[in-house]
This record gives sequence, C-alpha cells and structure tokens, in this order.
Amino acid sequence: MLQKIEEVKKQFALDVDAVVTPKDLEELRLKYMGKKGLITGLMPMLKDVPNEQKREMGMKINGVKTEIENALASLTESLEAKRVAEQINNAEKIDITLPVETGVGSLHPRTIIQKEVEDVFISMGFVVDMGNEVETEFNNFDAVNVPATHPARDVQDTFWLNNGQVLKTHTSAGQNRILSKYKGTCKVVFPGRCFRNEALDAGHENTFFQMEGVIVDENVSVANLIYFMKEMLSKVFKKEVEVRLRPGFFPFTEPSFEMDVKCPFCGGSGCSTCGGSGWIELCPCGMIHPNVLKMAGIDPEKYSGCAFGLGFDRLVMIKSGLNDIRALNSGNLKILKPFKLNI
Repeated sequence: MLQKIEEVKKQFALDVDAVVTPKDLEELRLKYMGKKGLITGLMPMLKDVPNEQKREMGMKINGVKTEIENALASLTESLEAKRVAEQINNAEKIDITLPVETGVGSLHPRTIIQKEVEDVFISMGFVVDMGNEVETEFNNFDAVNVPATHPARDVQDTFWLNNGQVLKTHTSAGQNRILSKYKGTCKVVFPGRCFRNEALDAGHENTFFQMEGVIVDENVSVANLIYFMKEMLSKVFKKEVEVRLRPGFFPFTEPSFEMDVKCPFCGGSGCSTCGGSGWIELCPCGMIHPNVLKMAGIDPEKYSGCAFGLGFDRLVMIKSGLNDIRALNSGNLKILKPFKLNI
C-alpha cells in the first residue's frame, strides 16, 4: 500500500511538468482527483490493509491528496497570471496623448451662480442657512406681514397642500425661522427653490430659485444694505458696479426699495440686456418691518435690520445672455451643456 502511494506521488511530479495550458491542468486534475482518479482509487484499497496500519495509511493518503490539491491551486494561479500577462502584452496600444471625450458632466449654471454668491457672502461674514421647500402658512404669510386678505394667498398664486401647508412662494418664508433662531444679531443668507402658479413664458416659471438675506443688529441702516449689496454685485460681476434705490413695496419691509445695478454690459448707455434703460432691476430689499421682528421675538426698539432678495435665475440669464428662463428647468443638454458664464 505504501509503495502504491509513493508511485502516485512520483507520477504526479512528472505529470505536473507537462502542464502548459488550462486544458492540460483540467486533465491532470481529473486524472488524480476525479471520481476515477488515482487518489480517489487509493481509498478503497485500505480494506486490504491490516487494521493496525489503516490509520497510518489513511493519513498518508490524505497527506498526498493535500499536496496535490495545493499544487493544482498553485498551477491555476500561475496559468491565470500568464494569461493576463499575455493579454496585456498583446493588447492594443493606446496613445495617451490623444484628446479623449470623457463625457464628464458639469454643474448646472444656476448651481454655479449660487456657489459664487454664497462664497461672496461668506467672505463678508454671513452664515448660509438652507431653507425649507414646504412651509407653514404662518411662516410663508403671517410671519412676513402678509395678512389673510392679501391676494398672494389666493389659490391662483399659491400651491396649497392638503395638510394646509404650502410650497413656499418666496424665500422670505424663512425669515421668521432664521430670526427666531438667532434672536438678535445675525448676518444670514438662505437660498432655496420657490413655487408659484405662474403662466409659463420666456420670463416666468412656476419653479425658480432665490436667495434671501437678513442683517440684524443695533443701528442697522439703509447704508449697510447698500454697502453689502453693492459689494456682492461687484464681486459677482467681477467689476465695480453702480447701484441705485427706487421706492418699492413689500409687506415685510419698511421702507422698501428696488435696487437696480447699472448695466455691466453697456456701462449704462443702453443695450438689449438692460432694455435700453442702462439699468437692470435685480434686488428687492428694505428695512425689516418692526412687526416681522416682533413675531420673531426680537425687540424692534433695540434692534433693526435689513432684508434683501436675489433671483438666481435672473442673474444666470443676465450673465449668460440667455433669453428664456424655461431653458434652466428644461433638462435640455443641447442648451445647458455648452453653457458658459463669463463676465
């Protein structure tokens, strides 16, 4: 029995040297480890071995079996490594200096503008606080001094939900939450998506993006408002800009203004972008109404504040020359992919 085991072991050592291909390896495996293989055939022979030698012979058979299994595994790894090396050596060579169209995507133009504006405000000491898209009726209307009789609450303007909440119609809906959070001194901007039931055309969308900002402290004045807005616009347009204030009306500010920027494209002489007027209406703003401060738990006798709004969509259109706001939500890659913002 011992002689037979040694013969199988020596025969395997000779057969291993003849293995060149995966087919050779599989034939070798079957020869020794298959159902009718040489190792498999050793086990029945134990019945003829004296009882006192069966344990020793069984251990020797298992030892040879383990050696062969390890050798087969090693051969498998060697042949696979050889196959991979040959595949690499025979592969088509690629000229890595040639330009390749990777198809890598890019940020949406609106997102680019939002990040630019946020970075500007952060550099001036503002905190960015994201707003909600679904708001309570109180935050969207009451807290910003819009009474129940105001036409903005009409179903024709506002998307109402079954639970009585609304899709926020303006970023001002975040004012009460922000002011209540800081309870006094703060400089915060809060961008977000807004919704109104608009008739769609080149200048109107039912989904649009704005940024609201508030500054609250002791002795805040219109001068602070003008400074921060002018500084922001100058950095966004990457040139010094001139601004002007015109009287306006917003329930949550008193006094209220419309801030215009002298057209950065024509310098105020009049062009298609500014409609020939030399000015572009850009930022509604004003001093925060005392009622709004009170509803946020802030004493209007001690603190004052200013608020301003900025439409990202309008800013994107101004900077890019895009003449249809609907393109921004269209998902049309022919329009958005080559989008370049430059001033």
